[in-house]
Amino acid sequence: MKIAQFTFNPFSENTYVLYDETMECVIIDPGMTDEDEDDILFSFIRDEKLKPVKVLNTHSHIDHILGNASSCHEFGIELYAHQNELEVIARAGAASLMWGVPYRETPTPHHFINEGDQIKFGHTVLDVMFTPGHAPGHVVFIQHDEQVIIGGDVLFRGSVGRVDLPGCNAADLVQSIQQKLYKLADHYVVYPGHGPETTIGEEKENNMFVRADWSGL
Repeated sequence: MKIAQFTFNPFSENTYVLYDETMECVIIDPGMTDEDEDDILFSFIRDEKLKPVKVLNTHSHIDHILGNASSCHEFGIELYAHQNELEVIARAGAASLMWGVPYRETPTPHHFINEGDQIKFGHTVLDVMFTPGHAPGHVVFIQHDEQVIIGGDVLFRGSVGRVDLPGCNAADLVQSIQQKLYKLADHYVVYPGHGPETTIGEEKENNMFVRADWSGL
């Protein structure tokens, strides 16, 4: 499996394209704000001769869904997200006004995903882990053979997702990190929704916000 990363929009959000030798791919958290950013992503997909089959959202905060509509339309594919994110999507228009970013209305998810589900494309399988706290329906996507996590806004290098937005819950975020992500092997690589990648081991040892044995933010 290969991972292509793109950074879009004023929030410097990381959008990912995952693909394998079959050339099928999934687009995760498309954050493009306009046609120029669309073209960056779509040109890569066309140049690499990839075949998108799904759009996946780790969660539905405005910076992670700005390119949902254009991606689904461009490739005739459907959107996958957790059902709890419907309440976040309902606030997206207001969020775009608050943050001053243009909003191309995201489609309602065509498929709801949850803990234990598997997302398949080509020869690749992503396991879905439910990790609420930063958002009520936040999920991460894990590829165990490659030992990588597409982590959205749960765990960053040296930081964690914010918990001061509607629908956030600090206790849930701590539990998602300590009881789920930190149970994975130290060498698993986390590709987050913002900033550079990190590893589970690095964060367990050095993340001042959530240590492996700590009980609160």
